[in-house]
Amino acid sequence: MKKIVLAITGATGAVYALEFLKICHSLEVEVHGLLSEAGEQVLGLELGMSRTDLDSYVARWHDVHDFAAPMSSGSSEFSGMAVLPCTMGSLAAIANGVCGNLIHRAADVMLKERRPLVLAVRETPLNKTHLLNMLKAHEAGCIICPPMPALYHRPRSIEEMARQYAGRVAGLLGLEVEGLPRWQGLVSKEDA
Repeated sequence: MKKIVLAITGATGAVYALEFLKICHSLEVEVHGLLSEAGEQVLGLELGMSRTDLDSYVARWHDVHDFAAPMSSGSSEFSGMAVLPCTMGSLAAIANGVCGNLIHRAADVMLKERRPLVLAVRETPLNKTHLLNMLKAHEAGCIICPPMPALYHRPRSIEEMARQYAGRVAGLLGLEVEGLPRWQGLVSKEDA
């Protein structure tokens, strides 16, 4: 069974984290959760949910201030991590190796151990500092994957759109998600 870390920070996009958790649950992936205080506020604001509403999808929640948690060490057995959504403050800390909390430390561990780390950075428009931090994080080994859902499959709901994006994040962590719409190229009128 794969074990991954999911960090939810205070950027908009809690629906992406929820859909990601549902995908991991269906794949029987063991998810260890990190939820910042601002992340919990956004979860309540956007989805009317609290951390306990996600308990059935998370093997264990860890306090973001507990630097003794398993993911704070490279000897842990986590195969990857997603920060979904990722604030620009979290991006800055990760890009610059500043471990102010367990989210930053766990990300630092993923980078030093060469394990996949997906940052779903969320802000617009982007300023030069944001762009430079994304480049730094990329050069350090992060996968920068902003929540830019595909529309070619014509999603019928926000949840469907979020699931497609969450499935992409899962794929970047090495999880095989069946049934997700994938680009097949343009279909000509003769092929239709």
